[in-house]
Amino acid sequence: MAIRQIRTIGDEILRKECKAVKEMSHRIRQLIEDMFETMYEANGVGLAAPQVGILKQIVVIDVEDGNQYVLINPEILEQRGSQTGPEGCLSVPGKHGTVTRPDYVKVRALDEDMQEFELEAEEFLARAICHECDHLHGDLYVDIVEGELMDNGEESEEE
Repeated sequence: MAIRQIRTIGDEILRKECKAVKEMSHRIRQLIEDMFETMYEANGVGLAAPQVGILKQIVVIDVEDGNQYVLINPEILEQRGSQTGPEGCLSVPGKHGTVTRPDYVKVRALDEDMQEFELEAEEFLARAICHECDHLHGDLYVDIVEGELMDNGEESEEE
């Protein structure tokens, strides 16, 4: 396992559409392991492959609910409700902003064995899934932030 460099805002790879994963390989398994290690080292809760410079549809998430989520080729099938709250990103270091996301999502994806599954998520996990899936399409939370980006440690009126 290795810690990879996290690409930051301004790097053009973050604005590109990712390609679907066609088959599991040793390199893809290694990438997933590296993504978890990189995410934990950076104190993140989610990481998408383009954030480490790989244009593949792979997301890893750990919102400390006892699960490590690997979503390969994820597709959001359903979303409803809304939640508004602070959001940050490892690719936008030192900043956060207020973002409204669905409060519930249902996503279809492949696991590490390339087996299809569906996952229903609410609240923080739903937010993380939406945030990370956006990365796979070249979208960043700063595109939908409400108001100004704040420096970490600085409180906004909503918090």
